[in-house]
Amino acid sequence: MLNKFKNYLQSYCSLSARCPIGVFFSVFTLGILFWGAFNTSMELTNTESFCISCHEMQENVYQEYKKTIHYANRTGVRATCPDCHVPKDWVHKVVRKIGATNELFHKMIGSINTKEKFEAKRLELAEHVWDTMKSTDSRECRNCHSFNYMALKKQKKNSQKKHKRAVENKMTCIDCHMGVAHNIAKDFDKDGKIHESFRKTARPCSDCHKDMVEGEW
Repeated sequence: MLNKFKNYLQSYCSLSARCPIGVFFSVFTLGILFWGAFNTSMELTNTESFCISCHEMQENVYQEYKKTIHYANRTGVRATCPDCHVPKDWVHKVVRKIGATNELFHKMIGSINTKEKFEAKRLELAEHVWDTMKSTDSRECRNCHSFNYMALKKQKKNSQKKHKRAVENKMTCIDCHMGVAHNIAKDFDKDGKIHESFRKTARPCSDCHKDMVEGEW
């Protein structure tokens, strides 16, 4: 095998010496073809139809997402799976795609191929996403939402208070909107640590319990 590689290398060097321009353009053309194929595969795997092509997503989180404002709303603006879970810029997108290869492994071994298995791992899967979003300051959320351009006076009174407090305390979107597109796991905060931290910081219950109206203060 080593001898074959040496022979190939010697042949290439010999060809380069005899016809450098031809070798340059052949390598250049192959580079373009590789780059085109790579980017095409990136785009093909970066669509909602691709995301929900597997049974696990189609039957679970996608059905929940269809009931949210990110799927259908009065303006007709939709945030699809990759809009929320895949970075826009190229470098971070590639890193995310490489990390997603781990999901292929779990697809093959059937880690969440039934409703029961999925629910058993829902909290763990969600925590991975939340941790990632906190580490990036909710980067994907900010593709559409920005504190700097929020017209707080046009928001409901409770929303005005919450977003003003979020800016003052340097909070990020996922600190409050953990269940914005998918259901919260039944065993969420089973040790009570999150609720305890809320009490210590005097954070209102309505930050998470959306149907709870916050009193005047």
